[in-house]
Amino acid sequence: MYPKISIITPSYNQGDFIEFAIQSVIEQNYLNFEHIILDNCSTDKTIDILKKYDHLIWTSEPDRGQSDALNKGFSMATGNIVGWLNADDKYLPECFLKIANCFAEYPESDIAYGDYRWVNEKGDVFQFRREIDFDSFILKYLHVLYIPSTSTFFKRRIFDEGNFLDTSFKYAMDYEFFLRLDRKRYNFIHLNSYLADFRWHTDNKSVTALDKQIDELEIALLRHDDFLRKVPTSVRSLFRETLKLMARGKRFLLKGMKGYYLNQWQHQAVD
Repeated sequence: MYPKISIITPSYNQGDFIEFAIQSVIEQNYLNFEHIILDNCSTDKTIDILKKYDHLIWTSEPDRGQSDALNKGFSMATGNIVGWLNADDKYLPECFLKIANCFAEYPESDIAYGDYRWVNEKGDVFQFRREIDFDSFILKYLHVLYIPSTSTFFKRRIFDEGNFLDTSFKYAMDYEFFLRLDRKRYNFIHLNSYLADFRWHTDNKSVTALDKQIDELEIALLRHDDFLRKVPTSVRSLFRETLKLMARGKRFLLKGMKGYYLNQWQHQAVD
């Protein structure tokens, strides 16, 4: 019997995409799962879609933002493994089976993340995103979060031990969460397989609020990085830029050593 997997989906007016997310969970053909959707009183067709699926556990009530909705879902989850799927993203076939096997093979791991694809509003793939094994230095100092929440799964004990998203973060809550989990010495593992699609569209927070997201990234980093916090403010920005370049260089080299760039070009050329 495979372990139970709980999928948590925050939702607000994503009626154009949420059914794709729901179907991607169903199409896993993984019998031991639950899908919990926390909707923030959507005014589009979302509720009509949710009512179509008897297997869903869902609510539609006010919340204090995406982080608050996710925390409610994490608290409700009964699975041994918990996934975070935004309403406009979707899982790829056999994702659940691969994650269950990964945790079984590496029982010491607490967080597993895989590779993913970028798709447009129509669901067309325009970039394959292969990632590296977990690296704390790169997690901290890279200019972007390289661990995608849409292909990340957590052991239940993460939440049983009181770890939840910080609701004060609206745009970089995943980055702050991962920094905090790393600082607490939880174990990350990278699964070398495509697990999910991340959808780019005009309402993405990374599109509509990029500056605010960058600001929150820096706030989270300073909160969790004792070294950078001790650097005098007069030269901190210079140190930060230097560390960013080092992280980018290290990631580039690690990807190059694994042949990711050549393979990615070949993969895109074929597809």
